[in-house]
Formats: sequence, C-alpha cells, structure tokens
Amino acid sequence: MNKEVKLDPHGEDLMAQFRQRLPELEQLAQKALDLLQNALREQGIYVTAIEQRVKSEGSLAGKLELKGAKYKTIEDVTDLVGIRIITFYTDEVDKVAAIAKRVFDIDWQESVDKRKHQLNAFGYNSLHYICRLPGGSLRFELQMRTALQHVWSTIEHDIGYKGAVKIPPEYRRQFSRLAGMLELIDDEFSRLRSSVTDYRRKIQGLVKSGKLDDVTLSSDSFRNFIDLDPFDKLNKRIASVNQAEIFPVPLMPYLPLLESFGLETLGDVQRFVEENSDDAYQMALSQLAVTDLDILSSSTALQYLCIVHVLKNDGGRKGLKEFYDVINGQNDSNEILAEMTLEQAKTLEFMQPKKEETT
Repeated sequence: MNKEVKLDPHGEDLMAQFRQRLPELEQLAQKALDLLQNALREQGIYVTAIEQRVKSEGSLAGKLELKGAKYKTIEDVTDLVGIRIITFYTDEVDKVAAIAKRVFDIDWQESVDKRKHQLNAFGYNSLHYICRLPGGSLRFELQMRTALQHVWSTIEHDIGYKGAVKIPPEYRRQFSRLAGMLELIDDEFSRLRSSVTDYRRKIQGLVKSGKLDDVTLSSDSFRNFIDLDPFDKLNKRIASVNQAEIFPVPLMPYLPLLESFGLETLGDVQRFVEENSDDAYQMALSQLAVTDLDILSSSTALQYLCIVHVLKNDGGRKGLKEFYDVINGQNDSNEILAEMTLEQAKTLEFMQPKKEETT
C-alpha cells in the first residue's frame, strides 16, 4: 500500500494552485509537444518515441511532502509538465537539443546535462532542459535520451536499484559493469552509423566518377548505379520497336540475379550491359515485333540482358525457369514461358554454334 501523504499548510496551498492551473498545464503539455513534433518533422529527424505528461496529484504530493518548503509558488516546480524524447543514437540527442533551443526559451540555470555529471549511472545520462514557451511563464521539463539509456533506466526502476533498500556492493558492481557495456554499445552504434554513412558517400563519389571497378556490388552501390540510368539507352532502343512508352518500376529485385551471375563489382555490371546489349535487343525484337505492345516497364532492358546471359552460359530451359521464378515468383506458367523464350531464341545469332577457325 502507498503510505498516506501529509502536507503542511504551505504544501496544501501549492496543491490548490496546481489544481487551479491544471487546465493550463494540460494545454501547455499539448502545445509544447505539437511545436516540437512539427520542428522535428521539418528537419527530417526521426525519433523512436516522444511523449508528454502532466504530473499526477499523487506524484506532486509526494514531492511537496519532501521538498515543499523550497517552492514559493507552484510555478517554481519545474517538472509539472514533462516531455520525453527517445532517439536511436547519441548524436541525435544533440540534434534534438539544438532544435529545442530554437523552439523554446531555455532556463539554463535549471537545466542540466546529466551525461557530464552522472559518470557511474548510464540510465540517468539524459539531457534535461527546463523550458518555457516563447512569452510563457510556466516551465516544463524536456528529457532527451537514447533508446538504450531509456531501457536501462526502466530496468533500474523495475529492479529497484535506486530504491530505499541498500544494494550490496557485489550487485552494485554488476550494475556498473552492465552500465559500462551499454554505454559502450550506445557509442559504438553511433560510430558505426557514421562509418556506414561515410562509406555510402564514398560509394556515391566513386560511382559518379566512373570508377566502377573499385565499387563492390551491393544494395547501396547498385542503387547508386541505377541513378545513372545505365539501362536507359537499351530501354529506349527496345521501346522504339513499337514506339512504346516506358514506365518506371523498381530494379532492385534484379540484384540477387546479378550476384548469382558472379558479378562482383559495378564494373562487372557495366561490362555485362555492354557485352550483352546488342543480343538483348535482338532477343527483344524477336518477341516484340509481332506484338502491338505500346507500354514497357523500365526493367525490360535488364530482363532481356539477364535472359541473354542465361542462354549464353548454357542455362537452357532450366536456367530460364529459375530466372522467371525469381522475377515472377514460382508458378507453373514459368515453365511454359521458359520454353517459349528458348524456342524464340534458337534462330538468333548469339545462339548459333561458333564456326571453328581454320588455320
């Protein structure tokens, strides 16, 4: 059972002030939350959670019982309204703080960066700002922390580490070790993200400069390669057969196929395009010339390039079936489609046996 809270006359007066201003506090909480969410959205910053609350009477009564004498009026209590923002990465805490400084008036004397003071308490390494709305009088508390810090703080609270019962030294050491590990993980996640971002920028630079042999084929690099429209020339050539329009579709599903062909760099992909373009056009011509198709997808060129590659490497019906299974999903009609494609390709030049050179 919760112990009964007994307030002195001053505490009762503060509680009465709180009840009187409760509607104003609730409006403050919602307005502050809306302003902050809009600012984060405008800056393109995604946070894992953002929440607001107005202090309950029970929580305030407990605080006033212990510390009521230090408050002259209810406005002196800085956490009647609280907003908590949880980010994924440590550096994002600073980004959120920078936005908060633009949106709110910060009471710097009351604010505290616990990351600098709580060296042995990972879960309490939050950045706390005491804020006002521009032109407002009531203050509110803004807490900013990472997801790992929030989880750790919740675990500490659940276990009762910060409670009234004194924890034996061996348990405190265990908490300290775990806190150190989590703090290291928090920092390493941020460092890893920065490294990956730098790598992606490097990839973009190499792709734009044409140094494709230096770029390993991956989802990131292939996405940057697609931005160069490497299949556009062949697509337009194929579309000209029926004066067709080209509509865009995702090309990323073809990445596993290119990797299965043994292509390891973007340079390999570029050579794959160059070496097979003429034959891919002839393959497309043999199929489209007898139709009146006037709309083609932007994957058409890549599709015919893959078909030609399969046929040139003796993939035959089985290889074509596997190709169509990847692109269309496994179904019985892919067997028929593979047979039709193989039959249509038989008359094409690249499918004819090469004549042996005579000396």
